[in-house]
Order: sequence, then C-alpha cells, then structure tokens
Amino acid sequence: MKSKYEFRTAQDVMRLTKAHKITISELAKRYEVETSGKSVAAVRNKMKLIRDMMYDAVRKGVKSGEKSNTGMAGGDAKKLYNSMKKLSEMMGNRTTVRAMAYAMAVGERNACMGRIVAFPTAGGAGIVPGVLFSGMEQLKGRKRKLLRGMFTASAIGLIIAEGSTLSAAKGGCQAEVGAGAAMAAAGLTEMRDGTPEQCFHAAAISLKSYLGLVCDPLGGLVEVPCIKRNAIGCMVAIGASDMAMSGIQSFVPFDEVVDAMKRVGESMSPKLKETALGGLATTKTGKTIKTKVCSK
Repeated sequence: MKSKYEFRTAQDVMRLTKAHKITISELAKRYEVETSGKSVAAVRNKMKLIRDMMYDAVRKGVKSGEKSNTGMAGGDAKKLYNSMKKLSEMMGNRTTVRAMAYAMAVGERNACMGRIVAFPTAGGAGIVPGVLFSGMEQLKGRKRKLLRGMFTASAIGLIIAEGSTLSAAKGGCQAEVGAGAAMAAAGLTEMRDGTPEQCFHAAAISLKSYLGLVCDPLGGLVEVPCIKRNAIGCMVAIGASDMAMSGIQSFVPFDEVVDAMKRVGESMSPKLKETALGGLATTKTGKTIKTKVCSK
C-alpha cells in the first residue's frame, strides 16, 4: 500500500505539502514515520542523534591541528575558524566563514579517521552541517529549527537519490558535493521560514552550479580536493538560499535539474568518476601522492 506521504520528486513534495498544508520538513518526518513504522518521537530522536554526531565532528575539527596519514588534510579548519577573530580582514562575513570552517572540520575529521555522518556521503558530508549549524547561530535559532533544516535536507537528498544518484562513482562529484549543496540550500531556506517553492528554487540553483563536476581525488582518498570543495559548497548553498529568499527563481525546475545531473553523469568518462585516473589525480602532485599511498 502506498504511503500517504510518499514522495519521489519535487513535484510530489509540492503536491503533498499543499494538500496537507505542511512544510517539507514535516512531510519528510511523516514519511519516515510511515515507512519505518517508528513513532514520531523515535524519528526525531534519531535525527537528534545525527545532529549531535555532526556537532561533535565540527567541535573537534575546528580545534584540531591533527594531520591525516598522508599529510594532505588537517589543521585548515582551525585556521579558518580562528580567522574570525580578525573578521574585518576577511571578505566573507561571520556566517559564511564559520560555515566553511565547520565544513572543513567535518572533512578533516573524516580524513583523520574520526567519526562523521555521511550526509549525504563522506565526500560531501561537510556542507549540510557547515551551512545549517552556522545558519542556526546567525538566526539565533533553537535546535528545533536546525532539525527542520535537517529533515528538509534529507528530503532533497531522497529526491536526488531516486532521480539520479548520490554516488561519485556513478555521477562524479556533482552527485556528492553538488547534492550536499542542494540539500543545505533547501534546509537553510526552510530554517529562514522560506516556502517549499523557495526551498526547491534554492536547491535547483545550487545543483545547477555543480553540473559536470568531476570526482578526481588525489590517491583515491577523500581529502584533496574534496574537503575544500565542501567549504566552497557552503558559499554556494548560502548564496542560493539568499537568492531564493529574495524572490529569485530557478528557471529550470528542480526535478529537471536532477534529471540533467543524471544524464551528465552517464556521459562522463569513467576516469572522472572516483577512479583517480583523471583530473587533479593525474597532475604531477597527484601522481606523487599516488606513489606515496601505494608504497604504504
């Protein structure tokens, strides 16, 4: 029997949110309750656990100078976070710089074998916590508002997974960093009391910006360029949310962007999809790292 709140596309979500007069986050929560058979409290508690694990990675990451085994990652989140002490010398504002630092913190914890939440994947795990945690601090919101953003982000991730992929091995980095940026943009927009329409415009604007992004990790590791791409993804997500909240719309609907992402991924060379056989992975520096990794 089909779930009363089941959705697979943005069009489904728009129809259901209008029919039930609810937000995307509430729809995502009700859908999870129906499909999992768990209570509302259990579903909320699971998301709270995810939130707390994200925060732990962020908190530890912005204080750590620990380096990964390769030496390619570690300590940059702390540098960026500390730069807020001299914010007048930065071009970004407190929200954007903090979001980037948080995103890098998550990526560096992953590279240093710490515990993170793959939201949506390890390669794109920093953007959602970076944007939503920093956004919550800027909005002076309660943790309940943050949970709304996370449930909305999860709904966007489900739509991308159903219509395309969240795997860089199948679709390139557009499927990980691009998806993470879209999820974060929509989540932040709901946290700002944006409408479901505005959430999808923000998600579409973000994802469009990443179509064709290749996955070319040095040494096949989730370190370079992944971690810094997550930081930049925060800027894209925040910018897209600002556009949507200003009344700017994506000319191409979100479902069509997801379909385009799928077709772009299918047309990519396998060398550009997590194999470390193309792009930055085959630069002089990339080859040096590959030799170093393979020799261990």
